[in-house]
Amino acid sequence: MELDKLWAPWRIGYITNPKAEGCFLCEYSADSDDKKHLILHRGKSAFVIMNYYPYNNGHLMVAPYQHVRNLNDLDESTRLEIFDLIDKSCQILHDSLNAEGFNVGLNLGSVAGAGLKDHLHFHIVPRWTGDTNFMPITGHTKVLSEGLTETWQRLRPKFEK
Repeated sequence: MELDKLWAPWRIGYITNPKAEGCFLCEYSADSDDKKHLILHRGKSAFVIMNYYPYNNGHLMVAPYQHVRNLNDLDESTRLEIFDLIDKSCQILHDSLNAEGFNVGLNLGSVAGAGLKDHLHFHIVPRWTGDTNFMPITGHTKVLSEGLTETWQRLRPKFEK
């Protein structure tokens, strides 16, 4: 049986760009410029941030402020807040971007695909019927229908409610 391949050539910038020292989640959450860092919501123990290298428009991440690598390193209230923010994020993406479904998950450890292996974070990737097409394969181009800043401006007020 031949294996199917998931092509994501638009993410090569993330792969080939030099990695900054430290943790961008800690750095960005410590800074108050939410627009610059695409932070959509700040909770008590966790926050919602847009992915700079999205698989789809509205690709979000939910992370604790605490720099930990495993779920069992978090207290119960932080875990609950993270899952509440995942639920809220999915609802906002459904209502605002008409997302039809979601891929939600986390990568624990570099062998599991974690680009940032020491700061736990969940990915929320909104999905639509037909959201994959020939462009990434033939044109090595991912079509994103809206810029990151425009999406941030559209989603931010929904998180403030």
